[in-house]
Amino acid sequence: MLALDFLMLTGLVLCGSQAASISFSESTGNIVDTGYARYRGNVSYLNTVAYLGIPYAEPPLGDLRFRAPRPLNTTRVAAATNGRLVDAKAYPEPCIQGTIGAGDAGGAGSEDCLKVNIYAPYGATKGSNLPVLVYIHGGGYTFGDPASWPFDDWIHEQTDVVIVAVYYRLDSFGFLAHPEFRNGTVGDLNPGFLDQLQALKWVNQYITAFGGDPNKVTIDGESAGGASVELHLTANESSIPLFHAAIAQSVYRTPVTLPEQDVHIFDSYASFAGCGSGSIAEQMDCLLTLARAQDAVYYNGSESYTIFHPVVDGEIILDHPTRSILRGQFKKVPLLVGATSNETLVNTTGLSVTAALKLYFPSLTELDLEEFAAVYPPSEFPSSDEYFRTATGEPSVRCARTIMGTAFSFFNNTWTYRYNQRDPVQAANDTAVEHAAEMWMMFRGTSSYTGFNGTATFAPQTPAELAFAAELHAYWLSFVRSGDPNTYKLDRSPEWPPYSFDSRNRVVLQQDSGDTTTTSGVYVEPEPVGESLRCAFVSSKEYDQQA
Repeated sequence: MLALDFLMLTGLVLCGSQAASISFSESTGNIVDTGYARYRGNVSYLNTVAYLGIPYAEPPLGDLRFRAPRPLNTTRVAAATNGRLVDAKAYPEPCIQGTIGAGDAGGAGSEDCLKVNIYAPYGATKGSNLPVLVYIHGGGYTFGDPASWPFDDWIHEQTDVVIVAVYYRLDSFGFLAHPEFRNGTVGDLNPGFLDQLQALKWVNQYITAFGGDPNKVTIDGESAGGASVELHLTANESSIPLFHAAIAQSVYRTPVTLPEQDVHIFDSYASFAGCGSGSIAEQMDCLLTLARAQDAVYYNGSESYTIFHPVVDGEIILDHPTRSILRGQFKKVPLLVGATSNETLVNTTGLSVTAALKLYFPSLTELDLEEFAAVYPPSEFPSSDEYFRTATGEPSVRCARTIMGTAFSFFNNTWTYRYNQRDPVQAANDTAVEHAAEMWMMFRGTSSYTGFNGTATFAPQTPAELAFAAELHAYWLSFVRSGDPNTYKLDRSPEWPPYSFDSRNRVVLQQDSGDTTTTSGVYVEPEPVGESLRCAFVSSKEYDQQA
């Protein structure tokens, strides 16, 4: 442990999404020097420092809107700071938010948002060589604010890691696409994904100043963040390894389309913004003054191809990610991957399974849909709700666990999980373990997926819930520290068996049913044979689904 003994003896309980400041005499324990700027972080626990809003790229303003990120101009930053100590104690504004689809309007946030929050042990310095977790948030590539997912208590519990949370451009600002963007003349494809890549490059170069080891980086993400992890695993990125292990939580298996398939989104977006006429170059010039056309596209669309998302650009994202995985074209690193028990991302009420799948995967043919109906017969499920959830939830998210787990296990150690703890603040009549349920437990009772414009509320957690959260943190950070979730797990937690083609065992992550703080509720189960077979079928449809 890096912190002095007296720092380890006491910690402050944090409330809300903003870290609480501690008043005591300044020392070098919360100050870092990157070589081009000096930052003073917020001491959120006596053994934890949060450096908030650290820039990793040039602000994507003016002509840089809809463009790939530019590396941070450290000469400019050095001149602007002129040797003064820069306070990094407050969360920055998030990237421009899109609607969450609940009747709200997006638009909050800033375009000057290419920043990271870094959580480090108090006193960590260059030479500490601590393993690093880089977290990519979810939100359907449309919304999300890293302030909703704070990591102060993770570091407080285990001061042998550094954690980096990435802000990246969202919605139209991050994922507007058109075939004419391929040559980079009027715009670039996938700037939001390239933001994540640029953040990883910045981490590789500068994380040592915060005590991190660039040769021990694990990437992690949930939902769209999990899908981003999958894309980084299959993408044509840096020749220098930028990460060395990966965690993929509830991978958002949205179709990764070709730019040609998104032309109608571009046209609709330009029209709503009042930029619908002229050449592509003229429309792009007009779009530099846009307002909220991205929300109009969302509310006037009906299928997944009307949502801004990554596309196959032919340079970084070379193919559909599952196709790359099936071919063995991915980074052979240790992997931890899982999903919640009942989640589905095909949340279309009043539709049949067939109609809902067609909306989510528009490229499915009538024959494909007939085959889906045969593989998912309603008679095999205990209720119509479970039938709909499974028949839509496995293709849209859950099968990433089996597809990725099986492929990766041939090359490196792999672990899978089923998260089975209901979010306690969801509707009383909803007994399912929904998508993102683990976020409530992992991040201090956040209900961030219900907040508009990047907002979140934090509910108090009971001692038993805090004990379960500590188990989750320990498994995750053990994987970050050693490439194995078992090495530094809590003593009360069971051994997490590796997953393989021949031994498809996983852990079920849940709280102790007796509501105690001393007993683990986690247990081991085999992956059901029916689920394995259904997911094998789902993977066979990747050429049509483009997920």
